[in-house]
Amino acid sequence: MSTEPEYKIAVDVETDFIPEQSVPDQNRYVFSYTITIRNEGNIPARLLTRHWFINHANGKSEEVQGDGVIGEQPYLNPGEGFRYTSGTILETPVGDMNGSYQMIADDGVEFDAEIPTFVLSMPNTLH
Repeated sequence: MSTEPEYKIAVDVETDFIPEQSVPDQNRYVFSYTITIRNEGNIPARLLTRHWFINHANGKSEEVQGDGVIGEQPYLNPGEGFRYTSGTILETPVGDMNGSYQMIADDGVEFDAEIPTFVLSMPNTLH
């Protein structure tokens, strides 16, 4: 009995405001985000590229694309995970990010792992 390949990457995000690097008087709000990606499918896959949408509360949007994450292209066997921390700078105390990772499975199939929208917020800004 053979099993069809399943391509499933779970993405979890934790965020943090970095007050010591932020300068609110100059519309500079620095945030870190820690991403955990897990291969919940049944075939190994490598993260090739990233594609982010960064949205400031003032209507400004940025699009960022590039190879890998933090200089790496992690290879994940089924059940394995990879965790990394990166950051972004907003012009507003609140914003959000979302996007996707482009993956390639061992069988050559390329697929996207969606990064759900997550909020970046200076403490005591949202209720």
